[in-house]
Amino acid sequence: MPDMDPLALHEDVVPQIEALRLRRGVPLIVTDCDEVLMQFLVGLETYLETQGLWLDLRSYALTGNIKHHGTDEVFAASSMPGLMKGFFETSTHALIAVPGAADALKALSARAQIVVLTNVPFSERETRAKNLAAQGMDYPVVANKGLKGGAVKKLADMVDAPVFFLDDIPHNIASVARAHDASHRLHFIADKRLAKLMGQSPDSHFHTTEWSEAHDFIAARLDDSGF
Repeated sequence: MPDMDPLALHEDVVPQIEALRLRRGVPLIVTDCDEVLMQFLVGLETYLETQGLWLDLRSYALTGNIKHHGTDEVFAASSMPGLMKGFFETSTHALIAVPGAADALKALSARAQIVVLTNVPFSERETRAKNLAAQGMDYPVVANKGLKGGAVKKLADMVDAPVFFLDDIPHNIASVARAHDASHRLHFIADKRLAKLMGQSPDSHFHTTEWSEAHDFIAARLDDSGF
């Protein structure tokens, strides 16, 4: 991963954040969606089957691991953007929630504000929000592009209170660590097959595949901070 500016913020993300009605002095939970709130991998595998493809989980990557049924020929890297575009357009509305996510966030919402920061295509932001709401997670959704450090820093400045960040991608966690070191960072990977392929991000404070454990970690830190 190139050494990119951890404070970089896409111009289309800024107005989404500025439109949020966040309360100053109230803790904030900023959570990713895919493989944190929604079962991304399971949904992707279902979509790949419709395209005559399958995912060979040899490493924590999509490019190079998607293969054609029958021949096992690797799906061309140059065609990946189109494949993923098709996946998000046809499947964002149908992804299934990670077990325990809705209940954990509902419990935590009594003590903290919640924002979903997701690298879903901008065109699918509303669909993602509707799918989350339909499964008990009716929280503001910010569609991001690129690293997440800049977005989290801007959100943190708006609340001036403890910030918790959950993501499955190490370079997003690293960017948040550089942009807002005071944040509490959770490396969350819902799919246990993926979790086995990657150890804990060195820039995270906690690693889990279970929302019950994430809830307890966040609740304990809120207790420590007097919230």
